[in-house]
Order: sequence, then structure tokens, then C-alpha cells
Amino acid sequence: MALCLAISLIVKEDFVPYDQLVRYKWWFREGYMSSTGKCFDIGKATRESLLEFENRQQSFAEKNKIPLNRVDYLSDCELIEKFDVDCSKEGVAGNGSLMRLAPVPLFFYQHPECAVQFCEISGRITHGDQLAYDACRYYGALIVAAVRGESREELLSKDFYNKHEKWFGGKPLHPKIMEIAKGSYQKSGDNVKDIRGTGFVVQTLEAALWAFYSDENSFKTGVLKAVNLGDDTDTTAAIYGQLAGAYYGFRQLDQTWRERIYAKKFLSCISEWILYEGQQWKPKQSQKMIVLSLDTINKAFQNICQTTPFSMNYDSQTHTNVAIKSKTTANNNNSLRSSESKTSFHRSNSTNTQTSRTLLHPTISEGITQAPFNPSPMSTEKSENLPFE
Repeated sequence: MALCLAISLIVKEDFVPYDQLVRYKWWFREGYMSSTGKCFDIGKATRESLLEFENRQQSFAEKNKIPLNRVDYLSDCELIEKFDVDCSKEGVAGNGSLMRLAPVPLFFYQHPECAVQFCEISGRITHGDQLAYDACRYYGALIVAAVRGESREELLSKDFYNKHEKWFGGKPLHPKIMEIAKGSYQKSGDNVKDIRGTGFVVQTLEAALWAFYSDENSFKTGVLKAVNLGDDTDTTAAIYGQLAGAYYGFRQLDQTWRERIYAKKFLSCISEWILYEGQQWKPKQSQKMIVLSLDTINKAFQNICQTTPFSMNYDSQTHTNVAIKSKTTANNNNSLRSSESKTSFHRSNSTNTQTSRTLLHPTISEGITQAPFNPSPMSTEKSENLPFE
């Protein structure tokens, strides 16, 4: 889901909740951006919200006379604004929205007030309780502060909220989240037994922050502490990793772990793209959704993936495979839009050709895979030819 969120921000060059929900739905239904090619371990709250989103899409399509096979690809800004994206029931306070959060503060870190506001919306569309989206606001602010170079002491300060109150737009945190912000997680000795990484967002947030507080300046130590709490271990560790990763940086992570990261080149590509597009973003853009042409998306993706000669994308108009072959290799992020490209229909059978996965909708069409990493049964590609590790 974090990858779905990241790619939505990149493709739209903006924060568009409708598009985020569409990509979450693709993950749910088709395994889009899943490391296994299938949706697995989806939480009840997220599942119910996505089912509600599908129901609303159907009603919305009927009301506005939109073909169902086009409803995922809406580009009319005024039309999208009419769609109610808050698909969660009230009182839903699981940790699902918090564990996917990182792309938002990473994209908008240069604009802290916007980042915190978008973190709230990001959580609210699938988790409708104030506890859930206020946890996202607070944790998003911490990630922004870490990326902006604040010290460990500043991040762990019991006055963090007061010192960054402007970022929160004068809107106070829920009392239970404020209690955490004031240091309830800073425990040691026998008091650690009160820390639990359950599916409840308050406890998960506290557990992740405790792991950061007690990680002895080591990402590896913090991850292991988060996991060894038990309960919802993968989520607690993932949430810890968002803040700790922002604070320590990629190069300070354990080298063995870095080398074994799945789809490392793909993730590196996404990370650089997040950085580039986020630096270009200005607050006024969110007043009107930016819809990129397929050609613009292809050029940007091709140039930033310097190690990948071909980029496979899905053309939603013709339902065909479009491969973009770059004539030049970008040497830095500033050349993203300067490279000349050409389009051609392409089926990847060649062992000399590497193809990257689509950022658009993965369809069951020959030559296109359903998931970002694993080939579908109908694909002609071989997994060993993919540019991913």
C-alpha cells in the first residue's frame, strides 16, 4: 500500500485521494505492487473501506454516466471533487493507515503544514477514527522533522508538538495521541512490559516510538526490538522503519539487509522519483489536480531509472503495451524531462531486453503482468529478465 501511495503521488504530481484509493483497490483485487503478486494480510478495516469505495464508484459511475471500465481513470477535476473519498466507518482505529504513511511526509517535507494535513487525509480515507488519523498527523510530522535534519533529542522531545504547533494548523491532537507525543513511550526496565505492538493504532504508535527511543542509535537494533514485542510484529517494525529510516538514512542501514532488499532497483527508482517530484511541488497545485499525459509519465520514469533501457506501460485508451525506449541516459534528476523518447509497440521476448513494470493499471493482457514484480501466467516475460533484485 505504501508503494501504491508513492506511485500515486509521483504519477499525479500531487495528493489525490481518489487515485490513491484506486491503486489500493488494484492491490486488493489484482495484487498491484505486491511483492508476491497477490494481496495478502489485508486488515478488516482496509478491506471494508475498499469495498465501500467500489460501491461508491459504481453508484458514481451510474449517476454521472461513466462506463464502469473508465471509472478508475477519471481526469475531470471538478467531477472527482464530488466523490466522497472518506470510505471508512466511524470508530475505525486500526494501524493500517499508519503503516503505509511514509510517502506522504517524504514527498511534502518541504511544506510541513501541507504534509501534516495530507497525512490526516491519507489516514482518514480508510480509517475513520480521530485516533487513527491523528496518529498519522503526529508521526508524519516526526518524519518531516527527521528529513529536515532535526536531532534525535528534538524528535524525542516531550515538547515536540508545542514546538511544531504551526505544522498542525492549530488543531490539537486527540488526548491519547497527545499523551504519546508527551513521552508515554519513553519507558525502560520493568515498565517496558506495558509496551505492546497490537493492531490498535495507539498501542502500535507507542510501540514503534519506544523502539526508536531505545534502539541505541542502531536501525537493526530498533527493528529487532519492534519485532520481538510480538503481536502485530511486521506492522510495528514497518512503522518504526519509517521514522528510523528517515532519521538514519539508507546508507546507515545494515549492509547485509540492504543487499537483500527485494526489488531494490525498483524501490531506489521510486525513492528518487519521490524526491524529485516532491521538490517540484508547490502548495497551489493541490487546488487543481494535475493529470499527466502518458508520454510525460513515460519520459519521467524512463529517465530516472537509469539502469533500465525499457519501460513497459499500460495505455488505458487502446489497452495495449507501450514500450518507451530512451535515446539518452539521464545523468541527474534535473534531466528528467529533457530526454527525447520514442514509442513503439513491444513484446518482451528478448533476453537482451529488460522491461520495467507498469505504474498504471496492470491488466490481464499478453505481455503485461498483473503485479509489479512477478509475471502473471499470461505474460511472455521470464522473471530472470526483469530489472529487479
